Amino acid sequence: MGVMRAGTLKLIAVLLWLSAVAAMAQQIAVGTVLPVELNSSLNASKDKAGQRVTGRVMQDVPLADGANIPKGAHIVGHIVSASPATAGSPSQLAIQFDQVVIKGRPIPIAAHLRALASMYEVFEARMPTNSWDDYGTSTSDWNTVQVGGAGVYRGNGQVVSGDQVVGKATDYGAVTAKLIAAPARGCHGGDEAEAREQALWIFSPWACGVYGLSDVKIAHAGRTTPVGQIELESSGDVRVSGGSGWLLRVESAGAKTPDAN
Repeated sequence: MGVMRAGTLKLIAVLLWLSAVAAMAQQIAVGTVLPVELNSSLNASKDKAGQRVTGRVMQDVPLADGANIPKGAHIVGHIVSASPATAGSPSQLAIQFDQVVIKGRPIPIAAHLRALASMYEVFEARMPTNSWDDYGTSTSDWNTVQVGGAGVYRGNGQVVSGDQVVGKATDYGAVTAKLIAAPARGCHGGDEAEAREQALWIFSPWACGVYGLSDVKIAHAGRTTPVGQIELESSGDVRVSGGSGWLLRVESAGAKTPDAN
């Protein structure tokens, strides 16, 4: 009887988990931010259309209904096109992220790119700015600076801009905040997704555009047609290493989208 009851409880637990994951496919709402570290390296002179691109979600992503996408979930995409620089034209590379994979279950997405940080920028954002003598006894004592300039004080759980608190941080460095528009860099506000806190990982709430890749620009962020297609451009060959940080926002492929990238 005990064995049968244990088996029944296990079956119920599995069914509940499957139900929750299935429901999540409907819960990754437009505007949800996905902070991703790229596993694959990109090189416009070598990559081919159709080539698989992968990354992983770097902190739990809160969803509007109180559930979350867990840290470590995989994100999968592909190269749409790639062309090296020539004497008459810049290098271009187009990429599209197609799905988030949670414990083997794929959830389709279309996402645009809000901010891109080089591997070096990601590394710097993880390092403490405290003096050596003030490192403390664990990483929970560290102060760090996000990509884009926001300060993180893990000890008191605050993300700050000057003397203004703009977000929250955990003692292990996960950051959540409401997005802040950065019109000068091409990121505008005003949608309802910005009324709730998002998972930002190493990015500031106003992070927008490219950081640490001086000759790379976002030619098309993926907000407009073709929705979800991210196009990078460079006067040299577009190269983005694995370990780079990507701040993605989920889009609805069938919905009208703003005119700006």
